[in-house]
Amino acid sequence: MTQPAEQRPTQEPPGAEQLTLADVRAAADRICGSVVRTPMLHSRTLSQIAGAEIWLKFENLQFTAAYKERGALNALLLLPEEQRRRGVITASAGNHSQGLSYHGTRLDVPVTIVMPSNTPTVKVMQTESVGGTVVLHGETFDEAYAHACDLADERCLTFVHPFDHPHVAAGAGTVALEMLEDQPDLDCLVTPVGGGGLVSGMATVAKALRPGIEVFGVEARLFPSMFNRFYGTDLPCGGDTLAEGIAVKEPGQFTASVIDRLVDDILLVDEAALESAVSLLLQIEKTVVEGAGAAGLAAVLDQPDRFAGKRIGLVLCGGNIDTRLLANVLLRDLVRQGRLSRLRIHLQDRPGALYKVFREFNAHNVNIIEVYHQRIFTSLPAKGLFADVECEARDSQQIHLLVAALRAQGYQVEQVQLM
Repeated sequence: MTQPAEQRPTQEPPGAEQLTLADVRAAADRICGSVVRTPMLHSRTLSQIAGAEIWLKFENLQFTAAYKERGALNALLLLPEEQRRRGVITASAGNHSQGLSYHGTRLDVPVTIVMPSNTPTVKVMQTESVGGTVVLHGETFDEAYAHACDLADERCLTFVHPFDHPHVAAGAGTVALEMLEDQPDLDCLVTPVGGGGLVSGMATVAKALRPGIEVFGVEARLFPSMFNRFYGTDLPCGGDTLAEGIAVKEPGQFTASVIDRLVDDILLVDEAALESAVSLLLQIEKTVVEGAGAAGLAAVLDQPDRFAGKRIGLVLCGGNIDTRLLANVLLRDLVRQGRLSRLRIHLQDRPGALYKVFREFNAHNVNIIEVYHQRIFTSLPAKGLFADVECEARDSQQIHLLVAALRAQGYQVEQVQLM
């Protein structure tokens, strides 16, 4: 869902000149040796699927599994010694908190993190494991942010913003420096957008080094905050998104000013596209990414005509996903592919009823995983019952043939769909 550039409101935002290529180069020198110079690899299979040349920047291979280390470390290194001694605080959905905590601990800087109370447990545990003190507050980043600001005033701590500051954005921009060093002829960069720190830093680098390159930001459709600002729209913002790392209701002011000047478009992706992209990256590249980290690939696959034939750089910006959630995503993707299915079959309460049905599963070589046999809690007559059968097949066609065979024998069969 995009709008052509001529429909955007005209604005000349202040502050974009505060971030330059020189700032990003200085940040790269400053953090060199303390963060991983992650690989950038060509994906032959994803390129075939997308009809474009896909290059992946594996920022999920940072020590804390996210690019956020870069901006956090750059900001810490630029603090005066007195502010380092007193300590720093931030609000974060997870990845910035881990990066700040890890490097703060390395530099002997006390770090306090305020996280939304619904932050995945894996991110809370990982933040604490690298030395951060976690405070859970609120349901959204914005509520956590407000509380962190209050605590900063109360405790005389320095607030290190997760995205809306030139020092943080400059650190994030080092991702693009490395990408264009490794692959200088990219046609476009497709980058997740939450508060905008990553895309503003990367766009600053890309447009300075290659003025003709396109830079796209990608948001979850449930949280189109930067899209709304970019186009002057008022789409609703909120909900449970797989990409909680970019679920920001209020984008940064500084980052928005850079984005408005340098980014070509903001794209929106729905939850099914995010789930599919996470699953593809695990199956094809054997790499784990969180929902935000898969947003770029989701957008490219969602708009194949727009990206056809282009040389595309994608940032896998984070890999911190709860293992149970990842398992759900993978199973749901198998359902969408037609390889897993749940069939609801209405039966008569007679001996051998299930046996006769299961013979058809065997005849069609469809594997039965689970059976839910319901007699009591049903709206059917007293002698009626139904069985929900979860099953596994080679593909959706195999399931369709099974369903057709059962219906031909007089069974009422419904295929339970994902919401």
